[in-house]
Amino acid sequence: MSDSSSIQSTPLESLHVRLGARMVPFAGWNMPVQYSSIMDEHGAVRTSVGIFDISHMGQFIVTGPGALAWLNHMLANNVAKLEPGQGQYSFLLNKNGGVIDDLIVYRTGGDSFFIVVNASMIDEDFHWMHNHQPPEDVWFTNESAQWAGMAIQGPDAAATFAKVCPGQALPPRNGIARFPVDGGEAVVCRTGYTGEDGFEFFCPAGSGEAWFEKFIAAGAKPCGLGARDSLRLEMCYPLNGSDLSPERTPIEAGLGFFVDLDKGDFIGREVLARQKAEGPAQRLVALEYTDKGAPPRAHYPVLDASGQVISELSSGVLSPSLGKGIGMAYVPAALAKLGTDLLVDVRGRQFPAKVVKKPFYKPTAQKA
Repeated sequence: MSDSSSIQSTPLESLHVRLGARMVPFAGWNMPVQYSSIMDEHGAVRTSVGIFDISHMGQFIVTGPGALAWLNHMLANNVAKLEPGQGQYSFLLNKNGGVIDDLIVYRTGGDSFFIVVNASMIDEDFHWMHNHQPPEDVWFTNESAQWAGMAIQGPDAAATFAKVCPGQALPPRNGIARFPVDGGEAVVCRTGYTGEDGFEFFCPAGSGEAWFEKFIAAGAKPCGLGARDSLRLEMCYPLNGSDLSPERTPIEAGLGFFVDLDKGDFIGREVLARQKAEGPAQRLVALEYTDKGAPPRAHYPVLDASGQVISELSSGVLSPSLGKGIGMAYVPAALAKLGTDLLVDVRGRQFPAKVVKKPFYKPTAQKA
């Protein structure tokens, strides 16, 4: 993470200021934490539609006859399962199976891939991958500075897209589509970090403000990092650097579904295979207050029922949807069973919590 002397600006920064956003440093970037209120913005995404600036995230392009084989060695998931137009969640791992970064890789053609990585990890990811010697038949480039990005999320996201981009079709879930705009190209991805329907819209950096304003005019409410964090945590979506780290593996994080141990060798595979066979010593669990209490936050101590400190929260928030404290923490496997009673220490006060099933919240569109 960059220090304050090297804080970067997204192509949308001046627009955020004009819209009255409160700006804060995040992952080396000056970003909006909120415009109106976190509760208001969170509610807009759960009930209608919101828009987030994600221009700080990175975009890598990988092309060439050897691209698929190289990416399958570099990443934990099986890239070979992707057809052109499809994407998947995956991990860049170190040799011990720890998570350097979680990312999404899209196959845009037979030998071409579009990868979206976390903002604070752009340089580290690029250097790690480049230093693992792409073959001569692979071209690997960092296009992060060329794109502005925005995430449009909520039950009304598809209708909003239809207003702004008439005649264009959204890709299916976890898909990617491209179409010409402004003398360049737009890339539309159908993933999300909120649990609601939605899409990511990447366009040339110079036209980012205009597109952001178009989506606002079509009904999308500007939302900041505060709502993004509460929305993702209600879904138990991990935050790299908090819930994921180089010291933790995807198996410990309960994300083994996104690891393909049968595809052949990849960086970190040996450790993950052993963990899967033996079971990890610790697991990332979802903790929910059993009663009202002070908002939980990352790094607050987690105690067992006897009051012994066993861990700390990797993430925590007062859930706007549930009206109670929620969080995630790595705990000993014996205490990771559903229904286990634990305590969260908030500045010397202890609040009862219970290990619950992930996610904390199920969006309305998925409840039927």
